[in-house]
Amino acid sequence: MTEYRIEIERLHRFSEDVLVRAGARPKDAASVAAHLVDANLKGHDSHGVGLLPAYLRHVREGLVTLDAEETCVQETAVLLQIDAGGGWGAPSGHRLMDRAGAMAREQGIAAATIGNVHHLGRIGAYAEQAAEAGLASLHFVNVTDHGPLVAPYRGSDARFGTNPVCIGFPAAGKRPAFLLDIATSQIALGKVRVAASRGGRVPTGSLIDEKGLPTTDPTGMAGFELKGALTPMAGHKGYGLAFACEILAGVLSGAGTIQPGNPRRGGIQNRMLSILINPDKFGDRSWMEEEVQAMADYALASPLMDWDSPVLYPGDPERAIAGKRRREGIPLADKTVAALNEAATRLDCPTLT
Repeated sequence: MTEYRIEIERLHRFSEDVLVRAGARPKDAASVAAHLVDANLKGHDSHGVGLLPAYLRHVREGLVTLDAEETCVQETAVLLQIDAGGGWGAPSGHRLMDRAGAMAREQGIAAATIGNVHHLGRIGAYAEQAAEAGLASLHFVNVTDHGPLVAPYRGSDARFGTNPVCIGFPAAGKRPAFLLDIATSQIALGKVRVAASRGGRVPTGSLIDEKGLPTTDPTGMAGFELKGALTPMAGHKGYGLAFACEILAGVLSGAGTIQPGNPRRGGIQNRMLSILINPDKFGDRSWMEEEVQAMADYALASPLMDWDSPVLYPGDPERAIAGKRRREGIPLADKTVAALNEAATRLDCPTLT
């Protein structure tokens, strides 16, 4: 298998160009492209530019609204409810963080929802945005507009999306921002597709086939006609969190859950509940930073089971991978590059190779 290394700026220009050529507004294209490339930079290739062919298909099929205008459904001092009008996820998600962040800085806390929005991408990016503004944040997300991907605990077919949960906290002392960003499935669908594109296998216990039997073969989940299901993280615990995301994001946003009474057009839509917290309103910030630092020092000082695998602070893997990829470029499998080049050719844009 051939692997290409693509310079970050080049990959961003390529992504932005094809999105604009497909009809996205320039500001939207820049935001979506930056969000996708940043996911690759942080090592989350499942949420990176490999999604562009799917995004472009959504444009062709009318599954993302190119001229969308957001509607404020409700706004109080601490509540914000946004309907994105079917528009792109990244621009709307980052605007939501800006508006809710201003509320949290003033009031101490804010709860915000967004619904009727195209794929929000890597949710950790929104927690990073909040942390850079000095805010802690919690995010609960569900996934709709296509068939389910994840089996419930003790179930043998798919009934849920991968439904991410994300928690962030600002940098404290010598520690950078805390970032926990997890799918409630054992692995994300994108990681299964990455494994399929590279001819690899998935971890034992993370996937079942169309008969409900365990498998490590990812090829049934490689395309748009999905066969089988992902399994929930940690059994009943991941199942419970996935269900909580359906309620907290899908119900509180007013935009709905993945249950079959709601549309499944073959696109990707998200709903998200974000809770933003201003630590300054909860006590002495310097004491908090010292306590976070002390807790981090204590946890990371645990004797290692494997000297080649140190205990990490949540967010460290993304920072380490980003440093390497800034130096060496973004690795893309040959099948991913071929799909991107095919999409570019369709739009009369220059290819990557």
